[in-house]
Amino acid sequence: MTLTTTTPTSPRPAGTPAPVLSVRDLRVSFPSEAGPVEAVRGVGFDLLPGRTLGIVGESGSGKSATAMGIMGLLPPSADLSGQVLLGGRDLIGLGDKALSGIRGNAIGMVFQDPLSALTPIFTVGRLLSDALRIHQDLTKPAAWEQAVELLDLVGIPDPRGRARSFPHEFSGGMRQRVVIALAIANRPSVLVADEPTTALDVTVQAQILDVLRLAQKETGAGLVLITHDLGVVAGHADDIAVMYAGRIVERAGAGELFARPVMPYTARLLAAVPTVDSGVRRPLLPIGGEPPALVGLPAGCPFASRCAVVIDACRTGEPGLREITGHGDVACLRADEIAGGALDPAGTAGPAEAVPEEDARAAGDVVLRVEDLVKTFPVTKGAVLKRRVGTLRAVNRVSFELRAGETLGLVGESGSGKTTTLLEILRLRQPEGGRIEIAGTDVGALGSGARVRELRRDVQIVMQDPLGALDPRLPVFQLLAEPLRAIGRDRASIRARIHELLGLVGLDDAVSDRFPAALSGGQRQRIGIARALATEPKLLVLDEPLSALDVSVQAGVINLLARLKRELGLAYLVVAHDLAVVRYISDRIAVMYLGHIVETGDTETIFSDPKHPYTRALLSAIPVPDPQRERTRERVVLEGEQPSAARLPAGCVFVDRCPLHRVADEAVRERCRTERPFPAPVAGQPGHQYACHAV
Repeated sequence: MTLTTTTPTSPRPAGTPAPVLSVRDLRVSFPSEAGPVEAVRGVGFDLLPGRTLGIVGESGSGKSATAMGIMGLLPPSADLSGQVLLGGRDLIGLGDKALSGIRGNAIGMVFQDPLSALTPIFTVGRLLSDALRIHQDLTKPAAWEQAVELLDLVGIPDPRGRARSFPHEFSGGMRQRVVIALAIANRPSVLVADEPTTALDVTVQAQILDVLRLAQKETGAGLVLITHDLGVVAGHADDIAVMYAGRIVERAGAGELFARPVMPYTARLLAAVPTVDSGVRRPLLPIGGEPPALVGLPAGCPFASRCAVVIDACRTGEPGLREITGHGDVACLRADEIAGGALDPAGTAGPAEAVPEEDARAAGDVVLRVEDLVKTFPVTKGAVLKRRVGTLRAVNRVSFELRAGETLGLVGESGSGKTTTLLEILRLRQPEGGRIEIAGTDVGALGSGARVRELRRDVQIVMQDPLGALDPRLPVFQLLAEPLRAIGRDRASIRARIHELLGLVGLDDAVSDRFPAALSGGQRQRIGIARALATEPKLLVLDEPLSALDVSVQAGVINLLARLKRELGLAYLVVAHDLAVVRYISDRIAVMYLGHIVETGDTETIFSDPKHPYTRALLSAIPVPDPQRERTRERVVLEGEQPSAARLPAGCVFVDRCPLHRVADEAVRERCRTERPFPAPVAGQPGHQYACHAV
C-alpha cells in the first residue's frame, strides 16, 4: 500500500517511487484560555506521485488543521512542529516569502469555499495569468493564453470569453473549476483538496471530482483529498487515513478499509452512513457521546468512552499505530481480535434508535395539497432607475399532495425551485398562481391575522443551520417556551410541555439551562426539531436539515425523525441535496428541474426504475461507500450548466442538457424543442409519473 511508513527511517520496497510528500510527526496546537488545543498530534504519512490519499473523520478531528499545517497557512498564534518534506525539502520553519515561492508552484490547494478563495475584483483570466507569471517567466499575452487553456482543461465553456468574467458571475461548480485551474496552473507535484465538493449538488460534485482526477492525471501530482463524505473517498482514494482526536487511528488501502474496518471508530462511521442502494433500510448506528476536547486529553485511547469493545487497558495508555497483516496500520489494542473476526468493531455502543425496515402504518388524511403553484420574480436592469427586462419563473405549475404519516422529498439541483416552493407554502398567503391547502384550509381564503396564526400552528419548519436558527442570547428553556407563549400557554403547562419535548427528541432536562453555543451540532438540531414540535403541528417542513452535520450525528437525527413520524403521525416535506439521505427517510419523491416537477413516485420505484433522464443522472451521481461498486457502476454525466429560469426553452426545460435528446430521431428532437411535455403515468406503477417525450 502507499502509506507504509510512519518514521523517516523506514525503508521503501524496491521499485517504489520516492514520495512527493512525506509528513513526519506533524503537531499543531492553538492557544486557548483552558490551555493549548492540540489539534494535530503526531500525524505522519507518505504520498506517492499519482496516488490519492483520502483523509476522513468527524469535525474537529484535525483534518483541515493538517492541511493548513502542510501548506503553511496556519495563523501566527499556532504552534507547528514536525517535518513536511516536499521533494526532500522541509517546509516547517520556512518564512512566508519562501513558502510563497512553493505554494501555487510545487504544491497547490483547492479550498472548500471557492468564492472566498478568489479575489472578487479581478477577472478569472487575470487571476490565472498572475498565478502563472509569479512562478514562470512569461509575457502577459503568453500567460493569458495559458490561462484560457487551463479554463478549457477544467471544462469551462467558452473559455476565452469567460476568462474576462469575474468570480461572482460563475456558478458554484464553475468557481470550483476555476480554483482547480489555479491549483494546477504551475503543474505542482502535490495537490491538497480540503472538502472540495461540500455544499455542491451531486451532479456538480461528480463533475468536480472528474475534473480533479483529470487535473491529477495531467500533472502527475499526488492528491490529499480531505472530505467527510465516505462515498467520495470510496470512489476516488487509493489509500485512506481516518483521523480522530488529532491523530490517524487507521490507515489502509481503500478496498481493505471498506471491506474490513479494524478500528472501532472507522466501523462506527461506516455503520452511520445511510446506504439503501439495495432497497433495504437497515437501522443506522450513530456514535454515542461526543468527541473529546483537545485540551488536556486524559490518559488512554481518546475513543474509549464511545467504543463498543473497550477494555480497562484502553483507559490507561493511548495505543500507537501498528501494522495489521493484510490490512494496514491501526491504533487499537484489540485490532488483532477484530481483524481475526472474533469481535464486531461496530458493536452497539451509544443510544441507537432502531428504524424498522418497513412502516406498516397507512397514510392518513391529506395535510398539504399544492395545485398548479406559480412563483415568478422580476428581472430588472439599472442601478438607479430600475426597469423590468424579464421574468424569472422560479416555480411553474407545481402540483403534489402529502398525507399524515408520509414523507415527501423534493430533490433537484440548486436553482430548481425547491426552496422557493417551501417558502410559498410557509407564507400562508394567496400564491401568485395556483392553490395551497393546509390541513383542509385554503390559504388563499384566509382573511384576518388570527386565522393565519391559528393555521401557523399546523405547519412548522426545521432550518438548515441549527446555530443560525436559534437565538444565541436565549437558553434552551426560553427557546422552547417562546412558541408556547405565543399560543397562550400558561407557565405550568409550558414547563410540562418543555419537559415532554426534550424527552421526545432524546435530550435530558439538564440542557434546558444551556445556550446554543454550548451545545453540539446534533443537540442544536434536536432543539430546533423540539421547537418546531412545540405547537403540535401536522406538517414539518425540513430545509436541508442534515447538511451541516457530521455523518455520525446525522444518523442520530435521521433515526429521530423516523421515530417522531411513526409516533406522532407527522407529515414531512423535505428538501435535501444528499439523495442517499432522501431515499432513506422519504416515502415519495418529486424531482424538480427549473421550477417544474419532471418525475414523481414512490421512493423505491424512483430509485429502482427512474424514467426521466434527469432523474437517472441525479441517481447515478450519488456516491456509494463501496470502492468496487462505486468505480464500476454506470454513470450518466450531464454536460453544461442548468440554464437560467429567466430564459426557459419553449419545449422541454431539460432539452439543452438531455443525453436522450442528442441521440433521438429528428421528429422527437423537434418535439422536445417546441412542445412542453406533461406528466404521463407509468403502466403498472401507481403514482409514478414523468414528463419526457424521448423515453
